[in-house]
Amino acid sequence: ATGYFRFRGYEIAASFAGFSDAPGYEDARQVARHVTEKFESGEYSEVHLAFTRFLSMGSQSAEVDLYMPLDTSAITDAAEAGPSADYEFEPSPTEILERLLPRYAEARLYAALLDAAASEHAARQRAMKSATDNAEEMIIKLSRVMNRARQDAITTEIMEIVSGAEALR
Repeated sequence: ATGYFRFRGYEIAASFAGFSDAPGYEDARQVARHVTEKFESGEYSEVHLAFTRFLSMGSQSAEVDLYMPLDTSAITDAAEAGPSADYEFEPSPTEILERLLPRYAEARLYAALLDAAASEHAARQRAMKSATDNAEEMIIKLSRVMNRARQDAITTEIMEIVSGAEALR
């Protein structure tokens, strides 16, 4: 992606590479930290996450999700759904959110990285199976061609021997 956008003249703020086949949580943390800093400073107003979602070995889909700001509809829908109880928080709710939201952002990014890696492995496996099947089919076809050519050569030799024997008679 970096080469694609650089070639087309886009400004690249940061590049994170080398972990697409086996992403680790620390990789997700590093990217999430960078993006969160830019979002919180106001440099980014929105952050979208584009990745390949793994559905099954035969099916993956390209997804673009809003990564930041967080979608609060699930929280507000749950709050309006019915009665709620009073809770006491220790530490304060604000402090809890300050600790949990970065981890939530890291976990969402890590899940997307894992989805993308699984999708890549599945696509690679399908491509290798297809290549193997095509190679086996080609081997069968070429073996038949070689067998026909060898059979033609043997038939020609037999015809020459028979013709030579007939000529001597």
